[in-house]
Amino acid sequence: MASATPPQGTPATGAARVLVASNRGPVAYQVGEDGTLRAKRGGGGLVSGLSAIGPDADAVWVCAALGDGDREAVRRTGGRLDPDDTGGQRVRMLGIAPDVHAAAYNGIANSVLWFVHHMLYQTPLEPVFDAEFRRQWAAYEEYNTAFADALAEEAAEGAAVLVQDYHLTLVPGLLRALRPDLRIGHFSHTPWAPPEYFRMLPDDIAEQLLNGMLGADRLGFLTRRWAAAFTACCEAVLPGGTGGTEIGVHGLGADADFLRERAGRPDVDERLAALREQIGTDPDGRPRRTIVRVDRTELSKNIVRGLLAYRQLLADHPEWHERVVHVAFAYPSRQDLAVYRDYTAEVSRLAEEINTAYGKPGWTPVVLHVKDDFARSLAAYRIADVALVNPVRDGMNLVAKEVPVVSEAGCVLVLSREAGAHEELADEAITVNPYDVVGTAAALHAALAVPGGERAEGTKRLAAAATALPPAQWFLEQLSALRG
Repeated sequence: MASATPPQGTPATGAARVLVASNRGPVAYQVGEDGTLRAKRGGGGLVSGLSAIGPDADAVWVCAALGDGDREAVRRTGGRLDPDDTGGQRVRMLGIAPDVHAAAYNGIANSVLWFVHHMLYQTPLEPVFDAEFRRQWAAYEEYNTAFADALAEEAAEGAAVLVQDYHLTLVPGLLRALRPDLRIGHFSHTPWAPPEYFRMLPDDIAEQLLNGMLGADRLGFLTRRWAAAFTACCEAVLPGGTGGTEIGVHGLGADADFLRERAGRPDVDERLAALREQIGTDPDGRPRRTIVRVDRTELSKNIVRGLLAYRQLLADHPEWHERVVHVAFAYPSRQDLAVYRDYTAEVSRLAEEINTAYGKPGWTPVVLHVKDDFARSLAAYRIADVALVNPVRDGMNLVAKEVPVVSEAGCVLVLSREAGAHEELADEAITVNPYDVVGTAAALHAALAVPGGERAEGTKRLAAAATALPPAQWFLEQLSALRG
């Protein structure tokens, strides 16, 4: 068990020089039937970044317990996890009360802030900022305070702290009050809403949120567009605007080395063979062309309009019948929220409707998978002729960057102008308005018609742009800028 924590704001023994804070940490626990804890390590840009700074960097990752297994690990360890479970990283996991976490995470972060920044509200009916919202906002404040207190305890004098995302917007200001000696950064992985949409939030909440972030020395965004929107919100809401806080842009790229190595493993080869069998061959005996999408059933990903566009393609261009298959992986997301469950059901219903209307013996127009399987996703990347990425709004969208890296014969990227990745990839992609189903269908037809050699050359250029700032470099670039 860990020793008792020091007084609030006092650095702990063995205090860290580099700290990362995020809702989700690098490890998750499950309790076995025999009572033993089983740890599963995750991946992603933050894991790569912390690994890149090396084991002697005195780094600590502060995260929240997300489930019963995590909370049991916190109970047994006091929150300072066993490095054997975390790949050698020092991790402080916070046992925040489940009701507080649920209200902060689902009630505010995912049902309010996510909806604001992705501009998802049906405004005639929502949002409604009532007494229940205020109760949930109090939980969001408590949740952010727990992170600020833990970071204050773990940080050495003058340490660098990198706070992640919309779950923790209040942390920089709270931490600044506790530890003015620290260098504090905050990075937003989502889009940022324009002022006219952001100001749907109650005035006091909008001010509190912006001031919380401006407690940082430096704020990071994925694109210039999102950074400019944040600045515009500050100018519209706060008398002093951004108040001199430094703002930077760091466009997270794909990890080419990891993707190519992982895509070549036997389990991916097995999924690839199964997919090819499902896809089949065209009337001339050649492999059918593939339009690939891989997404969570997140409302902003626009999977339903993507399916409608594919149906329009089949209606407008019968020459593609039996010659193309839409490989659509729609992995369930946030199924504890009714609106997400309904959206996931609509994706399945529409895919079945298309298959019923157009399918023939030996040809299933839509191959839909809803069970998350990373190896199968990589297999689909490898055989993609066209990658469809059409979000209504997205902070970056790494799928748009990953497919060109793994594609074997080359793929054409059909990309929404509302994806953050569009800022970097537009020159080599076919741009679409994500709301225009007819326009997206025409783009799919144009993409399918691109000759193989042209497709392969374009994919090389896409891959180069997509990997310009891989995860480890992305993290280190922010850390270097924060330290000055």
